[in-house]
Amino acid sequence: MRTKIIFLIIMAMVSINVASGQKSGEKIKISGHVVDGTLTPVPNAIVMLDGEKTNVLTDQKGIFKIKVKPENTKVGIFTLTNGILEEPLDGRKTINFKFEGTVPLQVVETDPLDEAVDIGYGSVKKRSMTGTVNKIDGTNPKYASYRNIYDMIRGEVAGVQVMGNSIRIQGVGSLTLSSEPLYVVDGMVVGSISDIQPYNVKSIEILKGSSASIYGSRGANGVILIKLIGSGE
Repeated sequence: MRTKIIFLIIMAMVSINVASGQKSGEKIKISGHVVDGTLTPVPNAIVMLDGEKTNVLTDQKGIFKIKVKPENTKVGIFTLTNGILEEPLDGRKTINFKFEGTVPLQVVETDPLDEAVDIGYGSVKKRSMTGTVNKIDGTNPKYASYRNIYDMIRGEVAGVQVMGNSIRIQGVGSLTLSSEPLYVVDGMVVGSISDIQPYNVKSIEILKGSSASIYGSRGANGVILIKLIGSGE
């Protein structure tokens, strides 16, 4: 009888642990309100988790709702003109954000400033950008004559300094020991672009300032976005 009781106690403890584990793995819904320095709601801001973009945006009242995993530690809000604000989750279910100054509303007009610019995390309109974006169309046949990608960037892309296999974007201050920009090829962050041939390049874009701020501290030295021929849009 004693053995049976001990067995039942052990089984009960196992069941409690399993149930607790399942519960701890459940997503938690959090919400918040985003305003600028004048307490005006900020719509269409991107909600980020641990520095990564999500598909969640703030609504017209500046409100967001998102489900987070137990392993998530930070939630952030990104706008192109004001960069990123981040807060630790710390078990909170309501987290509000306030940007300094004002966050300009996007104006919808049909003119060249409405041209979409791909910044790696999605497309935005030129009129919304306060940072700098330089872009070249790599499909020009003359670009195939360059020996390597570094020669191509040196000869065709404005606002950069190229020395050997090292690139520095002019007008950015380094927060790290390295002055190398962040390289993003077909939407993926890479450590080197040495193996890219000029004839395979579809386009090259240089981001700096607030245009690169969506990448957080990784974009402190600017960002070089490269699309290859044959890659998906």
